[in-house]
Amino acid sequence: MNGRAIALIFTGAAAALAAGAWWLVPAKNQGSVAQSAAHTSGGLKSAAQPSGRPLALQGVSTLASVAADPLLAPGLRDELEAMLLEASDAPDPQALKRRLAELVRLRFGEALSTRALALAERYVDYRVALGELQPPQDATDPRALRDALQARDALRRQYFDESEFDALFADQQALDRYTLARLEIERNRALTAQQRQEALASAENELDPQQRAERAHSVLQHDVGAQTAAFNAAGTDDRTRYAERSARFGDDAAQRLAQLDAQDREWNTRLDAYARAQASQTDAQALAQLRDRSFTPQEQLRLDGALALRAASIR
Repeated sequence: MNGRAIALIFTGAAAALAAGAWWLVPAKNQGSVAQSAAHTSGGLKSAAQPSGRPLALQGVSTLASVAADPLLAPGLRDELEAMLLEASDAPDPQALKRRLAELVRLRFGEALSTRALALAERYVDYRVALGELQPPQDATDPRALRDALQARDALRRQYFDESEFDALFADQQALDRYTLARLEIERNRALTAQQRQEALASAENELDPQQRAERAHSVLQHDVGAQTAAFNAAGTDDRTRYAERSARFGDDAAQRLAQLDAQDREWNTRLDAYARAQASQTDAQALAQLRDRSFTPQEQLRLDGALALRAASIR
């Protein structure tokens, strides 16, 4: 399982890192974040979930999603994470909270906006604190991983009451237990290959169908992201990328990922041109004109963050 255990347990971390989300990245690690966000956040969702609907909400009926408390309905964590990503260009926690105030009204409505904003602000504080937790040095050590999970859950309980904790994280608890069980099974050298296979199957059967689907999707996200990073590092050509992706993930996913490759290159071309203009000390008016010509208003909101992320990645 190796590092995948951490990727599955700390759900959302990879996407936030790729988007340059400072609220999750300890300051000392900010220089190592990935340069491209397209394949590891929205890009993976497009490839693996053509509908674009959050996996946690798939298969959930309208009636089932109406909780006793409408704020603490299924999919709450997905909504909060989506807002964080949408506001990921905010330079600091206070600016992020101001951006969230606008987004909360749109996503939760007037009736829930006051409570939803208070919860979202605590979620920001939790994410900042989460970024300071140290992951286990050995991601394959069940004891170290259990200690990391306990520290993470203790942190969560500092920011959320019991009902909020359940609404935000209960669905992840079973996946955490499964991951720990799988690590222990894989590290148990006393088991034969058949016993190990049976034990792994038994552990996975403890998950409900939605959790199994969520686990499979997380594994897919990890695999696609790792493969794309390897392609980028090796300068792999488009034909080879398509052939390998098609063989591994299917033709539809390969086509969508090829489109994302093209979009990513086009974005980076525009970003390169703007960065060169900045470096050449182009006058402010000409730089503003280039900014308006090269980027949509929505892209301009993320431009400074993208440039800062690029600068950090090459230091």
